[in-house]
Order: sequence, then C-alpha cells, then structure tokens
Amino acid sequence: MSTDDIPARLARALAAADSDRLVYDLAGIRDQYRRLLAELPGVRVRFAVKACPVDEVLDCLAREGAGFDAASPAEIEQGLARGVPPERIHYGNTVKSDAAVAEAYRLGVRTFATDSIQDVAALAAHAPGSRVFCRLSTTGQGALWGLSRKFGCSAEDAVRVLETARAAGLVPAGLSVHVGSQQMTAEAWRDAFDTLADVLTALAARGIVPDLVNLGGGLPALGYLDRHGQRLDPPLDKMFAVVREGMERLRETSPVPLDFVMEPGRHLVADHGAVRAHVYRLTTRRQPGGATARWLYLSCGKFNGLYEMDQLCHRLVFPGRTGAPLVPAVVAGPTCDSDDTYGADGHRTPVPEDLASGDPVWILSAGAYATSYMTQGFNGFRPLDCATTDTAPDAPADTTADTLAYAVPGTWVAAGPEGTD
Repeated sequence: MSTDDIPARLARALAAADSDRLVYDLAGIRDQYRRLLAELPGVRVRFAVKACPVDEVLDCLAREGAGFDAASPAEIEQGLARGVPPERIHYGNTVKSDAAVAEAYRLGVRTFATDSIQDVAALAAHAPGSRVFCRLSTTGQGALWGLSRKFGCSAEDAVRVLETARAAGLVPAGLSVHVGSQQMTAEAWRDAFDTLADVLTALAARGIVPDLVNLGGGLPALGYLDRHGQRLDPPLDKMFAVVREGMERLRETSPVPLDFVMEPGRHLVADHGAVRAHVYRLTTRRQPGGATARWLYLSCGKFNGLYEMDQLCHRLVFPGRTGAPLVPAVVAGPTCDSDDTYGADGHRTPVPEDLASGDPVWILSAGAYATSYMTQGFNGFRPLDCATTDTAPDAPADTTADTLAYAVPGTWVAAGPEGTD
C-alpha cells in the first residue's frame, strides 16, 4: 500500500516518529464524529470509552459535545476528569458489583444499563431513584464479534425487568440494543428495531412508557481487511438509512417523545489511529512437511497493541520500500508465544523482499481497542506509547502521552492482495 492512501496529517506524524508508538489523528476523529451526527440528526453520542481510553481523544470528543458510555467507575472518573458532567455519562455495563454501583452513584451517575432482576435489586439498593434502561439480547449475526451471550435479555424478560424496576422505585427509562461489534449488515439493525418496537408496545400495555432508546454500538470501521487480506466493505450508507427509518418508526408509535442515544467506539477512532512499529527480521525457514515459508517478525504484535487477529487484518505500509518486489510472508509479533502470529493457517501477506531489521512499518486502522487490549509487559515488551496530531487552529500542540495506567491486549496485521488496497 502507498503512503498516498493515508491522510496527510497521520502520514506526517508517523514519518516523524523515531520510535514505536500509536498515533491518533484528532482532526480525523472530530470529522468522523461530525459525519455521524449529520447522518443521524438528533442522536446523542455516548462514546464507548473502552474503545480508546486516551485522554486526548476523550477531550476531543467532549469538546464536540459527546458524552461517555462507561463500563466501570474508573471509566466514569476518567470521563468526569475530561470535564463532562455526570448527566452525559451512563453506566452501560450490565455486569457490575454492588460496590461499583454505589461508587458510580456517588460520582453522580444516574443512568444505568441492566438486564436482570438481580441487577435491578442492586440498583434500587445502591442507586435509588436512578433511571435504568434494559438491554435486549440480539443474535449478533453479521458482526465480527457478536456479543450475543454475556449481555442482554429476552423481550419477555425485559418487560419483567422494567416492571420490577418501577416497583423498586427506579425509573424504567428505556431500552437498549447492541447489534455486535463491527456489524457488517444492515439487516441486523432492521431486526433490532423490530424487537424494540415489539417491547415498547408490550411495555405500554403495562403502563410503562420509556423516553429513551439506546442503539448501542456496532457501527463499523471502513479500513479493515478480513482474515484473507480482502478489504471489508460494510454497507454503511444502507445502515444509516435503516437506522433513520427505524428511529422514525419508533417515534411514530411512541406516546411520548423519544431520545435516541448511540455508543459508537471503533466507528469513530479505528480508522484514525495507526501504529508506527518496526521490522525485527524477514526470515526464510522450512516448515514441518518440507515447504519453505517466509516469516516477517515485527516489533508490535498481539500483546503490545494488535489484538483482534482472530477476525481481521490491518493494512501495512513500509515507507521507503514501496517499489520493491513483493514476497508472501507470515506476519508475527515479537513475543515468545505462538499465538502472536497472523497467517500461519495459510494466508500470506505480500511484503517487500528487501526488508531489513529496523525498517519502519505503519499499521493502519489500529485506533480501536489497541490501548485497551495491551498487556503491561508480556515477555518484557512494554505497551506502546500514544501520541496525537491535530491541525485544528484551536487544538493543543502534538503531544506524547504516557502509557495508560490500565491496559490489556491490542489488534493484528496484514496487507491487501499484492500489497495494495
């Protein structure tokens, strides 16, 4: 892939980096946020903090008017520290302890997700009078990560949960759905609206009239490749059309005005973050069975910035090597762990045959979850530093942030067919 295909801001920041780091283009994130609001007028955004808990990114979105979908008291505190008032933060995780509920309430949060009667009892005890929205389960079909088992309840249970919430002195404020992370079909959204309409009707028959519909996450990024190196092409325009139609349908059937919320994560940040890493070595080895294979080892892998190798690949750019002949290689990270590998199951990534140890490599569309899914130092390989770039006149100067205090594993890599996009 050519450097011509990368936004100029991001390319300049990657080229200027003299060591490994994850670079975020704040201007690109801001533009993406504004495009989302233009596509879905009237929707309030609660950015999923887990997708990119980088202070500069959260500051950027907060200045645009976004709130935050927090999954823990620590994420609530981070959002509050960005100057966002607690009424623009909700506790979107249905999995939470009594202590976590009490702490969120102490911090000022008054809107909570739920999906069980047991959780409702805890909310009534430790967050009295709060607004609750019940998460409905979805099939997750069409998404790279379906999220269909751990979270959400059936339509029938949702009615019981919100009836219980009302009886316990809570406000049965609404419903939520999540169609699955990196959803690739518009049909998933249509099915979700069908379920929402049915449950709203059932609730109205019991005298419960919610004023909130949370459409969750699931909006895709556009820069990924699939596990075979082919460009993923989610029908984003069609998704937006289905969401607009669904919102209008629910508004027409609701006896009260409805507020709509979305919790985008990767959709806002994935394509506007990239990793600057470097080549360890390009090797040639005979494999079991006698076949010869090339292996490209990079300084960044599954445990220090690139985690989602189970479902997708990232485009690679090798600046200064774009005219060299390409050879197929398995790509792997630096750790002494065989899971730190992409392509060993048959797919090979075309890479320049003259790569040398120390050559830079840019790993694109790596802005989502990389900082969250990073180990603290597996095999001694430390998490990536973060930097931001922003060309807006009123933006802070480029900054390099310390590695985040909490991090877990990160996202994986490969290039398109023939090394192009």
